[in-house]
Amino acid sequence: MAVLSWSVNRPGFVLASQILWREVRNADLPQGMDVRMWLANELKRRNSEDAVALLTSRAIKHFESRTAEVGSVVAQAVATVGLSNGERVGQRVDYSNRDWGTINVAVRVDTGLSQTGLIESMSIAVQARTAAVMDAHFNLPTGVATGTGTDCVAVAAPIGTVDFAGLHTDIGEAVGRAVYDAVAAGMTAWISERKEPTHARSGLGHATGSDSGR
Repeated sequence: MAVLSWSVNRPGFVLASQILWREVRNADLPQGMDVRMWLANELKRRNSEDAVALLTSRAIKHFESRTAEVGSVVAQAVATVGLSNGERVGQRVDYSNRDWGTINVAVRVDTGLSQTGLIESMSIAVQARTAAVMDAHFNLPTGVATGTGTDCVAVAAPIGTVDFAGLHTDIGEAVGRAVYDAVAAGMTAWISERKEPTHARSGLGHATGSDSGR
């Protein structure tokens, strides 16, 4: 499919057969490391060099998937959500020497889109991501969070000729609903984990070591 994203390894407009998540620890990505080269080698080991890859410190077992069907359009969104480095747009929090989280979203549309249609679909997906985060009312010193400093979104669709995917279209409604629902579910889960007693959370995200649960 045609994929539009700002992923580390294959940003912009590309053709891809997979969108992959790679769970990482802080130790995997020390300062000064060539992350693109490291990720390229990781993908090569899986024979997945053509994949669009998203990096997350959120334990990937906590992914959320939602599907929306509007008219003849079906959109499926998958999201991993962690807000340990949450930000409010237009403001910045000092996260020096702290752990990093992220929100990663991939949405697949079954309708053939042009590059213009992919761009507009991306705008809807980002809008839905932001709305879901804001509706969770996660407060920062700078205000209610709108996302994180390391979010990434990827939109995939068959190559086609449809240019319009705004809020008034079936495509825009399906993309928006699928992404909103997936991110909202992820926000609910992440916030509820923060409220649990430490002993109740001790088994979560065991694969990520000191980064677990982000």
